[in-house]
Amino acid sequence: MSDFEFANPGYFWILLIIVPVVAWYVFKEGSSRADMQFSSLRVFRQVKRGTRAWERHVLFAVRLAGIIFLIVALARPRSSNSWQEYESEGIDIMLALDISTSMLARDFTPDRLEASKEVATKFIIERPRDRIGLVVFSGESFTQSPLTTDHAVLINVMKEIKSGMIADGTAIGMGLANAINRLKDSPSKSRVIILLTDGVNNQVTIAPVTAAELAKTFGIRVYTIGVGTMGEAPYPVPTDYGIVIQQVPVEIDEEILTRIADMTGGKYFRATDNRKLEQIYEEIDQLEKSRIEVKHFSKKNEKYFPFALAGLLLLIVEAIGRYTLLRKIP
Repeated sequence: MSDFEFANPGYFWILLIIVPVVAWYVFKEGSSRADMQFSSLRVFRQVKRGTRAWERHVLFAVRLAGIIFLIVALARPRSSNSWQEYESEGIDIMLALDISTSMLARDFTPDRLEASKEVATKFIIERPRDRIGLVVFSGESFTQSPLTTDHAVLINVMKEIKSGMIADGTAIGMGLANAINRLKDSPSKSRVIILLTDGVNNQVTIAPVTAAELAKTFGIRVYTIGVGTMGEAPYPVPTDYGIVIQQVPVEIDEEILTRIADMTGGKYFRATDNRKLEQIYEEIDQLEKSRIEVKHFSKKNEKYFPFALAGLLLLIVEAIGRYTLLRKIP
């Protein structure tokens, strides 16, 4: 990136002197004219007008221009070329998101699923240098987005996620295994899964602990998040009279989620409201910061010489013109 700057901008205050100088010149020219009376101007109409007086004004303008160029040179104009180099360790992150119907509970605003999507989107935006992917699970699990640095596409995919897209249930083991499958062949030095759920595993296809052992084998850290208030949560229940909000028990298998995190070198978190969920993602963000070394380079190129040269040449031209071609006759 190249920018133009002045090393000594204070010298531009000298330009204020030009205003009184111009005013003095105009006043002097006006007061130096002599008046003579003639009975008739007929004879003067045949006399061709000379350019000598106007040339004198041109010389004054040349002198001013020369002074301005010299002041600009004193301010030391220069171009600044700067750039940065990054050395990043590189982190690949898979988000495993529970989209079961229980995620529609309204102990979060507007509900657990939308709150989780919003916070995850913010997390994605704040990690522009990492590859991030998305897996969703309910009664089964699907990959919504493989690892990608095109976060705009990933965020759009996140927005389209709805509860009911797949069979209902809570297949924590399958969701975790699917995320592991997307990370196991990654060449990245650091591989992470953030698994978010609000329930208890009720699918026996793959046990959560079995998936955790697999993650440990591949050196993948798993951060687990249990979403839901303590005790009961308001849940929208459809009836013949419309949606009715009922209090339902909150069941989160914290023991399994804690075990998964401990086995893989991660950490378990419990989110009981929107703000707590944001804080959890912020903590994970700090724990998994890319190891980036930034080297800043800056090169200054002095540009004052052309201005100084132009100013000196203009003053020389003005002096030559004043003392040769337009020399005053005493």
